[in-house]
Amino acid sequence: MADTSGAMRSAVALTYQETDVAPRIVAKGKGFVAEEIIAKARAHGVYVHESPELVGLLMQVDLDERIPPQLYVAVAELLAWVYRLEQEGDGAPSQENSPLSLILGK
Repeated sequence: MADTSGAMRSAVALTYQETDVAPRIVAKGKGFVAEEIIAKARAHGVYVHESPELVGLLMQVDLDERIPPQLYVAVAELLAWVYRLEQEGDGAPSQENSPLSLILGK
């Protein structure tokens, strides 16, 4: 019997630069598209984080739109953690003045 639990993979890509008002959605998708987003991110050293609740909320935001104020704290905490990883040399390589990117999957 096929799995009908609705466990289709989803992914949302965020980017943030210091000059931005808020992080922006630069890619999102489900199923095959989500798998491709995650694969390309990993191939380019972009951090991938699993957060089903946050992905569900961010999937409602249109492409190229800033995240809503209600999600600022959750996304800021996650981006700060990724930034610390990069600064410690444990995360993806980061170039000076380059945007901080993050892929969220579920």
